[in-house]
Amino acid sequence: MNIQDMIKQAGQLRERMAKIQEDLGGMSVEASVGGGMVTVVANGKMEIMSIRIDPEIANGGDIPLLQDLVRGAVNEALSRSRALVAGEMAKATGGILPPGMFP
Repeated sequence: MNIQDMIKQAGQLRERMAKIQEDLGGMSVEASVGGGMVTVVANGKMEIMSIRIDPEIANGGDIPLLQDLVRGAVNEALSRSRALVAGEMAKATGGILPPGMFP
């Protein structure tokens, strides 16, 4: 493979990655904790899109529990979002990028 081919392939890879990053904004993952008491939706850009809290837990007055549930759901949603990104990037690159290069 000559340098011209390598440059061309690098440009194609860059274009595919830009397209995937754009597409990831429209993809979402959901995490629920506490038996559905708190549900968080994140997109593929690792942005929190929504948080749903069951009124029962909110009215119960147990703020420390609610805070723990929200934190847990957010962390799980972000973890799933990172996995989504890694999977999409691996598909796009055919696995040629080293592990851990993307979140």
